[in-house]
Amino acid sequence: MKSIFNYIILVFLLLAISSSQNPEQKSSENQQPNFVIVFIDDMGYGDIGTQGATGWTTPNLDRMAAEGMRFTNFYSAQPVCSASRAGLMTGCYPNRVGISGALFPYHEVGLNPEETTIAEMLKEKGYATAIYGKWHLGHQKEFLPLQHGFDEYVGVPYSNDMWPLSNTGEKLPEGHGRLSYPDLPVMKDNDVLFTITDWKGQDTLTTLYTEKAVDFINRNADNPFFLYVPHTMAHIPLGVSDKFRGKSEQGFYGDVMMEIDWSVGQIEKALEDNGIAENTVFIFTTDNGPWLNFGNHAGSSGGLREGKTTSWEGGQRVPFIVKWPTKIPAGTINNELGCAIDILPSFAEIAGADLPELKIDGTSLAELWKGETDKSPRETILFYYGKNNLNGVRKGNWKLVLPHTWRSYHTKPGMDGNGGPRVAMTVEEPELYNMMRDPGEEYNVIEYHPEKAAELMEVVEAARKELGDLNVGIEKGVGTREIGQM
Repeated sequence: MKSIFNYIILVFLLLAISSSQNPEQKSSENQQPNFVIVFIDDMGYGDIGTQGATGWTTPNLDRMAAEGMRFTNFYSAQPVCSASRAGLMTGCYPNRVGISGALFPYHEVGLNPEETTIAEMLKEKGYATAIYGKWHLGHQKEFLPLQHGFDEYVGVPYSNDMWPLSNTGEKLPEGHGRLSYPDLPVMKDNDVLFTITDWKGQDTLTTLYTEKAVDFINRNADNPFFLYVPHTMAHIPLGVSDKFRGKSEQGFYGDVMMEIDWSVGQIEKALEDNGIAENTVFIFTTDNGPWLNFGNHAGSSGGLREGKTTSWEGGQRVPFIVKWPTKIPAGTINNELGCAIDILPSFAEIAGADLPELKIDGTSLAELWKGETDKSPRETILFYYGKNNLNGVRKGNWKLVLPHTWRSYHTKPGMDGNGGPRVAMTVEEPELYNMMRDPGEEYNVIEYHPEKAAELMEVVEAARKELGDLNVGIEKGVGTREIGQM
């Protein structure tokens, strides 16, 4: 009897040892969580299946949402390329760090070396770091990713329409400003790997970034890492590989969305194959809303007002999914406020890293990600645009829109890569919207709730003092810092 008992104990011990050596069951007890951010360009709030996309399918993103947490009130840091990326990387409102709008090939500025990025923060904790995709925070060597905490970089230094061709790959007319731009460079670390000289070259980018990301995961599966994949797509000119061309009902833009979804699936598969998916915080979001005047080459704001480059909801409210299997309850929908500037402090809390020495604006959402959904870490969102224009503020379910001028999409859109016109419109007096019942910002209710408008104006005045507001002639606030200079 004793020998049978000993035999049973031995079998259990062998099974335990076998399980501990299974690469699909790697222990996370002694390893920091990994972090992955997939960051899409110009993708709308309504461009994911779970948020109403039609004409194409996003099975990998739908699965990610079903297994993770989807935010319904998440905002980009600003509704345009460089500014939104500065906010993500530094945890600051972009105007605090001197970044505005989109940097062009003729600019000689970039992210100030004094600012701390997510990559620099995590490197201090021993993380391997890589970026594969669009950087857009300065294209000179001193501003490139390797000088801001990344170990590896392959991608374009700015937007893919900043080249000497039209958005349909055709030769531009004599005298056009973009004729002075170089061919689109694809960088490797600090040097040009190759250049894209025609529209077909754009087709390779999504697959290139995905393959690089999968390789990085395979090489770093036994070490904590931060992987940042800011896809060039779906910024025009659109590009898609042959494996997805013509696959969607919608057309070119739908094909691009399906390839982006495939990319998410490939990264997820690499995490799972290496047994580290359970120990990885995986985020999917976008830099701003859709560029609507490009018509069928643009996405959907999901019924929100306006799109990219505007401070209305369609410009800044973006998709956001976070998956962390060991912590986040599957299938959670979170309605709390969140912003891209909150990602840096969230990662800091999870990794036990020190926050930057310089002041940031982000608030950690880590408690929400861990399932403590009764928390409300962020109380307000500031809607800054351009160099330093405060166009609005949200507090709870209320949004106060301040007087400002914007270029509206309420006119005939373009087609097949050719942009349509936009029309200048102005908010003359402050307007108040109830986001709970009116996310489309159709009904100004300021006359019914003057006390709410007054409450939000207190937030406005504090923001103007701290960060400035060119709409009322305040160029800088007491807390703004300088952009990096060559």
